[in-house]
Amino acid sequence: MPQEGVPLTPSKHLMSAEEIFQMASLFVQEGVTKIRLTGGEPLVRKDFPELLQKLSSLPIKCTLTTNGVIIDRHLDLLKECEVTTINLSLDTLSADKFKKITFRNDFEKVYENLMLLLDHGFQVKINVVLMKGVNDDEIIDFLEFTKENPISVRFIEFMPFEGNAWNRTKTISYQHIMSVVKTHFGSETVLRLQDAPNDTTKNYKIRGFEGFFGIISTVTNPFCDSCNRLRLTANGQLKNCLFSDSESDLLTPFRAGEDIRPVIHNAVMKKHAMRGGLNRPEDFEDVTQHKNRSMIRIGG
Repeated sequence: MPQEGVPLTPSKHLMSAEEIFQMASLFVQEGVTKIRLTGGEPLVRKDFPELLQKLSSLPIKCTLTTNGVIIDRHLDLLKECEVTTINLSLDTLSADKFKKITFRNDFEKVYENLMLLLDHGFQVKINVVLMKGVNDDEIIDFLEFTKENPISVRFIEFMPFEGNAWNRTKTISYQHIMSVVKTHFGSETVLRLQDAPNDTTKNYKIRGFEGFFGIISTVTNPFCDSCNRLRLTANGQLKNCLFSDSESDLLTPFRAGEDIRPVIHNAVMKKHAMRGGLNRPEDFEDVTQHKNRSMIRIGG
């Protein structure tokens, strides 16, 4: 979130908990088996408890991505709704760097809540967006954190979005990460793990460590051939790919009482084979021509 903030969407343009539940029910009827609540920060919604309780009544696995600041307030609710896996966004293990990145002094609170989640038996995945000159010097620090903690650290390549000043030189590639890891630990100690079906992460483990690590290489080594993700934004727009600069409006026809399943089917069938149409390395040279809304406004 930039210091100056972003224009807020009027509440009337956002889906209510009941509308999210009704739409989610349609997706489940069409075969969806897993739903993740992301953000911004989903826990700041006043109706979050109602929303989670509704979604947990569906025959799906429900998970959550959070910045971890206030998750300690919801532990009983998460257990009640059988949420077992938490994705925690944390780009640094340095309190000073955390403040520079987030403009907040919340590192200690986030760290305490991370350990609290582990103590309560949650499976925690830490999402780390690597950027050259910002936190790429912490790759080994994050891996050392998995030595005695049963967590999964996922290194995510910096992706181009509106307003994030992206350029290729800031992206830390899959190849570079693996080179750093193998140089430090030795190739023989870096174990390749079996990925789950349709997993977006290439998963590894350092021999003898409690936790794991993975790489989500959206830019340099994409996984598009097996990706089955869809994203529904807070204002009811369906994105068939995070890279896609097109969206399908579900909320307007839904509120008009229309069947939105044809819109969903059409959006899925129009999904590009790779990265929303950014098929070649040279397609990233001028991403200003690719009008994808900012990640802050997409949610993730």
